[in-house]
Amino acid sequence: MVGEISKIAGRLITLRLVVPEDAEYIHHLRTDRKYNRHLSPVTGTPEDQRIWINNYKYREAGGQEYYYIIQRTADAEPCGLVRLYNINETEFTWGSWILADNKPRKAALESAVISFGVGFEQLGLHRGVFDVRLDNAHAIAFYKRFGPVEIRSDKQNLYFEYHREAYFRNREQHNQVLEKLIV
Repeated sequence: MVGEISKIAGRLITLRLVVPEDAEYIHHLRTDRKYNRHLSPVTGTPEDQRIWINNYKYREAGGQEYYYIIQRTADAEPCGLVRLYNINETEFTWGSWILADNKPRKAALESAVISFGVGFEQLGLHRGVFDVRLDNAHAIAFYKRFGPVEIRSDKQNLYFEYHREAYFRNREQHNQVLEKLIV
């Protein structure tokens, strides 16, 4: 199964599974204040990240987790991260989503369509779940337009779920937006 989802090219962005050589880039994004203020804190060094990636590759091989570098399709320049994890027979958790300033226009939409597509289309799962910090108004607005349903909240987060049927219902509309872009 991994061969079918190891690299997925879209019109604007491509997802490819992370490799240990991505450790410095991932560490940089995850520790940059511009990008990490709505994420879980990260400690350690790029070498610690490399060790984490080496351990993650076992979970990837077991179909438990897929961690992607988001790169621009035009020139393969990295511009973000996204991860599917806690994968079981019916659902996955979607997260660790970061888009850097060098992303192309509409990269958020295409990276979400492609990465949720991994869960729903390639893996055949029925539900994706994720949380977003309450103070991340930009992301909350995006998610509400994208299609998942808010299921609950606490003092820190809103919790969403996205069902396979809703993804397929919304996918055509999202792809129409992407097709109108001039690359």
